[in-house]
Amino acid sequence: MAEIGQKTLLDSGWLAARSTDVQLTGTQLTTTHPPTSPTSPWMEAVVPGTVLATLVENKVVGDPFYGLENETILDIADSGREYYTFWFFTKFQCKLSGTQHLDLNFRAINYSAELYLNGHKRVLPKGMFRRHSLEVTDILNPDGSNLLAVLVHPPDHPGSIPPAGGQGGDHEIGKDVATQYVEGWDWIAPVRDRNTGIWDEVSISVTGPVKIIDPHLVSSFFDRYTRVYLHATTELENRSSWVAECSLNIQVTTELEGSVCLMEHLKTQHVSIPPRARIQYTFPQLFFYKPNLWWPNGMGKQSLYNVSITVDVKGHGESDSWGQLFGFRKIESHIDSATGGRLFKVNGQPIFIRGGNWILSDCLLRLSKERYKTDIKFHADMNLNMIRCWGGGLAERPEFYHYCDVYGLLVWQEFWITGDVDGRGVPVSNPNGPLDHDLFMLCARDTVKLLRNHPSLGLWVGGNEQVPPADINTSLKNDLKLHPFFESQSENITSVEGLSTAYKDPSQYLDGTRVYIQGSMWDGFANGKGGFTDGPYEIQNPEDPFKDNFYKYGFNPEVGSVGIPVAATIRATMPREGWQIPLFKKLPNGYTEEVPNPIWQYHKYLPYSKPGKVHDQIELYGTPKDLDDFCLKAQLVNYIQYRALLEGWTSRMWSKYTGVLIWKTQNPWTGLRGQFYDHLLDQTAGFFGCRCAAEPIHVQLNLATYFIEVVNTTAEELSNVAIEASVWDLEGACPYYKVFDKLSLPPKKVVSISEMKYPKSKNPKPVFFLLLKLYHVSNYSIVSRNFYWLHVSGGDYKLLEPYRNKRIPLKITSKTFIKGSSYEVEMKVLNKSKKPDPKTLTYKNNFAVRNDDSDFDMTSLEPIPDTRADLKQPTGLFQRLYRQFSRESDGLRVAEINGSDGGVAFFLNFSVHGAKMEHEEGEDSRILPVHYSDNYFSLVPGEEMSIKISFKVPPGVSPRVTLRGWNYHHGVHTVL
Repeated sequence: MAEIGQKTLLDSGWLAARSTDVQLTGTQLTTTHPPTSPTSPWMEAVVPGTVLATLVENKVVGDPFYGLENETILDIADSGREYYTFWFFTKFQCKLSGTQHLDLNFRAINYSAELYLNGHKRVLPKGMFRRHSLEVTDILNPDGSNLLAVLVHPPDHPGSIPPAGGQGGDHEIGKDVATQYVEGWDWIAPVRDRNTGIWDEVSISVTGPVKIIDPHLVSSFFDRYTRVYLHATTELENRSSWVAECSLNIQVTTELEGSVCLMEHLKTQHVSIPPRARIQYTFPQLFFYKPNLWWPNGMGKQSLYNVSITVDVKGHGESDSWGQLFGFRKIESHIDSATGGRLFKVNGQPIFIRGGNWILSDCLLRLSKERYKTDIKFHADMNLNMIRCWGGGLAERPEFYHYCDVYGLLVWQEFWITGDVDGRGVPVSNPNGPLDHDLFMLCARDTVKLLRNHPSLGLWVGGNEQVPPADINTSLKNDLKLHPFFESQSENITSVEGLSTAYKDPSQYLDGTRVYIQGSMWDGFANGKGGFTDGPYEIQNPEDPFKDNFYKYGFNPEVGSVGIPVAATIRATMPREGWQIPLFKKLPNGYTEEVPNPIWQYHKYLPYSKPGKVHDQIELYGTPKDLDDFCLKAQLVNYIQYRALLEGWTSRMWSKYTGVLIWKTQNPWTGLRGQFYDHLLDQTAGFFGCRCAAEPIHVQLNLATYFIEVVNTTAEELSNVAIEASVWDLEGACPYYKVFDKLSLPPKKVVSISEMKYPKSKNPKPVFFLLLKLYHVSNYSIVSRNFYWLHVSGGDYKLLEPYRNKRIPLKITSKTFIKGSSYEVEMKVLNKSKKPDPKTLTYKNNFAVRNDDSDFDMTSLEPIPDTRADLKQPTGLFQRLYRQFSRESDGLRVAEINGSDGGVAFFLNFSVHGAKMEHEEGEDSRILPVHYSDNYFSLVPGEEMSIKISFKVPPGVSPRVTLRGWNYHHGVHTVL
């Protein structure tokens, strides 16, 4: 018999077929004529996923992510809706005992469906963002074998694509409660089936007579966060024909170490539920003294408690159970009087927002926990603290929020309104939003219930660059109004007793704990009044973000730039004609216009120049020769571009700005703009420029004033620290060296230290490197390290081209740990060039440990012993050195590259590959994804850097880690 409280996912064994190819009814499919195998017209289906995901998986159509193959796929505007109306079929086993009940759950479908189970029909009504839970106890087959068929219909208004494309096509999709990007945007081509399908989790769940529905957890804080109360309200449904006498239990535990848990609370209540009734029950609040708090990334640990609720029915035992990871935290925001921007506080501490805009992880909705984990950890790796779920995309899934909880990313969640599709654009779109406002609100309320218990969820926003229609906006404001405790005057409340007598329990609200903002450019965002004051979205001069006139308002919800990936990604996602780099067309005004090939143009390439404003930033390094040269130089620009954007904002923390969100962090398609990592999950150098700039404590150079600054975003003062500033030229000399010591850095402040005067010296080199290090005087441990390559005013970087021929001696030490298919590699790279006088104090780069830094935990992994015999090192600097490591019993391996030159080892980067020796041209040998503690780094003479690398290896593949660099572009040095 089935287990009570058990949820079984139905995520495999599905078949699919186009409805017009199936000459059977749903009743026949689920009784007398079920499909038995993937034989025409049936094929193996992707569930969760979309119709198009299934067609791509079965190679019925081309890969819309590759080259121009999306153009070969029939668009729903040309095919009609029936073409993408599909049957999905599966079987499942379930046998119930006498008092058990079974629910069949669809967490989301797009857009409507008829469901047949064992010949019985049910209707799943319209709306992409709503859950469907059907009790099917009475229509299960007695033998436990059940047949399920679902006929899924596309959105009612899929629209068509104007020849010029545009934002959201002809905007017809905005008439439905669905994703709006699917008709195409300036960063994605149209999605041909408009995301039709069973796109989220399908499950069956077993209960007894009483079912737990949508518990709501809320925490309230008193006495400076030392006294905390947990409030909990749940709905309970009695499915029996008699009064259910229930014992309702709530339990709170916290994990101490490994699998050892500490019971914080266990409370039991008695509840009577009338027959066939649904009631709301609120627990007496639970008291906690000094619980561990949940903090955003960079502010502290992400402490989570396991809250479980169970209901036992007298005479029948346990009837249902529910569990949730919950974080104690309070989030507030208000419009800051100093900047006009929205200022966020978490647990009473102001937080400077440095985050990114997010669409969704995959435009065919092939969503997975593994992908979400990588996506969100990437954002944490970049030191970001907020993700904005843009209104033209998804209400994100609980798995997305789970990893935001774990990694400390606050989430700005928008509803499904975006100005281009809801009131403007060409053609002008319908200003009244979706046609069915009641359906919109039903989906909105259901989404709130689905997501509201996640500590990472920071705020609700009505729409992107638009407010919802007046009646929807009024309903959202009313439904999401703050409980009085979470309003600003709540600080006057001193006890939960006063709270509970004055107001109803906060867990009885739909939410009540997070602010609702009507639109992304209102109420403390952009100009606060809905004017188009987000952006810009193109290449910038690196010094511009530091200037007063770059952006006028306190919080920019969208500022974007370039994002070409590495050459391997271009080769993996495009045929040979897509490997042609843009033509560099000289204009009469002295600027360069980039003319991309048609495939790049189709994939929304954004140029690295803006004629009339920004000279081509790739051309500053010399006109690129081929794809590898272009993409490598583009990575140099990516790094500078995103570091400058974030450092420019951070330079004015609290004095001018309260936050910024980059447009955007990633692409749900193989786009060529606005991304820190590509759709294959390989990082651009912009990723590491962002990681550098968004450190909680950061030393930086103001590129407009050339003053050295230190940013402390934390709540702690940093005392007895120093800054080491050294300039290095292309010959390896150090013409400028200065230490600024006896520094104290107050919390939540930007401190200007001193001007870096080398460019004003008598004969500055036209191209030079600047290395800044903030360190503790007591032990020289590094708090922040920042490396710049710079040119004199009006110059360029063309002298770096001959610098590629430098032969810099390196020593590389590796230590590898393995557990199953998971690898953790610790690499140490030493630049063996002789250090000139004065010697740098901090050359060992021993980094201070951040209190909240839980990245790259190697404690559960074991060293790999090196059992191979010693082999002689091959000769030749750039030969591939596969087996040159000295054998050590602890798995330590050492390799050395001799070089006759001295100087900076510039722009080194690691990558991980399958250990196949030879690859065909265009074949992608990379193992992805990989997490790096840093990458695209440079080392001055004598300097050593430790890099931690973690990844999983596919079955049967041996990994190798390779090191490349500006100085090593002719060869590969293999270190594993």
